[in-house]
Amino acid sequence: MSTSNTVKKILIADDEPDILEIIQYNLKNEGYEVAAAKNGNDALELAKRFNPDLIILDIMMPGKTGIEVCNLLRMQPAFSKTLIIFLTALSDETTEIKGLETGADDYLTKPISPKVLVSKVNSLFRRITKEDTGLLQIGDLKIDREKYMVNYQGNDITLARKEFELLALLAGKPGKVFLRNEILNQVWGTEVIVGDRTIDVHIRKIRQKLNLDCITTVKGVGYKFEM
Repeated sequence: MSTSNTVKKILIADDEPDILEIIQYNLKNEGYEVAAAKNGNDALELAKRFNPDLIILDIMMPGKTGIEVCNLLRMQPAFSKTLIIFLTALSDETTEIKGLETGADDYLTKPISPKVLVSKVNSLFRRITKEDTGLLQIGDLKIDREKYMVNYQGNDITLARKEFELLALLAGKPGKVFLRNEILNQVWGTEVIVGDRTIDVHIRKIRQKLNLDCITTVKGVGYKFEM
């Protein structure tokens, strides 16, 4: 990925020329360097040459689908942390969950306003910049991941280690829905056997200690952080 003080590069893959043209125009106007692919196979090849910071993938494309492209890229170390947004006309819950399971950072359904997409892109890049410093600030909530410290409205909040790691994970990507298995693997690890109830208990404790209902339960899917 490019460094924070260079122009960010975005790859768009969609088989609809009109959508490609509109998204390219708006992202270029925002100051991004943009490349476009018309199918999944081209997207894979172009990603290797272009080395984008963010990739916008249409799910239903000729050749390889967006989900197949995402899976193949995520297996390569060079793209393990590349931001990925799915753009699709499919809006059923099963497709959304499958997209999130591949490691996508966001999921948007068509038709979409170019302004909304640009806003999402800007928000994702701002989040990455904050992650690079080890500090997170969302409104009055501050999270220092290096010092394991949380401060809300000027008050230091004491959280247990797993409570802190769970809050930092969710708050690190506001609005992103984290699947239960994803949370268990990233916070507790694959070698520790814990149940779904463990997540519920920790989230309840976080809400109580912060006195803030900032973690939303997405029924049947997982959780997301919202201020």
